[in-house]
Amino acid sequence: MSRWEPNARGRLEQAALALYGERGYERVTVAEIAARAGLTERTFFRHYADKREVLFDGTNRLQQTLTGAVADAPADQTPIELVRTALTAVGELFEAGERREPARQRQAVIDKNPELQERELVKLARLGTALTDALHGHGVPAPAASLAAQVGIAVFRVTFPRWLDDPHRRPFPDLIRAGFDELRAMTC
Repeated sequence: MSRWEPNARGRLEQAALALYGERGYERVTVAEIAARAGLTERTFFRHYADKREVLFDGTNRLQQTLTGAVADAPADQTPIELVRTALTAVGELFEAGERREPARQRQAVIDKNPELQERELVKLARLGTALTDALHGHGVPAPAASLAAQVGIAVFRVTFPRWLDDPHRRPFPDLIRAGFDELRAMTC
């Protein structure tokens, strides 16, 4: 193998998702992922701490997108409008680069493994905390910031599977807006 391989991270992700789908998360080793990607285990560990982290690699980017969107939002938005703005920005991130199919594969792996489901819940809790902090930093009082962030995470959790399975392949931001419209209709 050559010393430098282009797109090693993407190749490792593709290899891991394929192997997890074929054999199940528990039965796949890091060595097998690296071999499928045409890379070494050392290269794998340069990019990921363990085989689980391949599935959760984008968490920091999601958090930065959420918090950045809140920070950049107009000061006159309500807490729920701020959360909708942040989740719409995340949706735009999902739409960039055709992430729907890898996200579908990733979710199928997580749905079959309780350990990974727990890790997904931890990720969502951290995103909720970061969103709460961003809202608070934007001037939203603490109780309202927490409530708005948790509502936003709930809308995200309902919207994400809709996006994965949408036969019309509607963009994630459109589905987020529809989710908030449904929420508004239920609470008015």
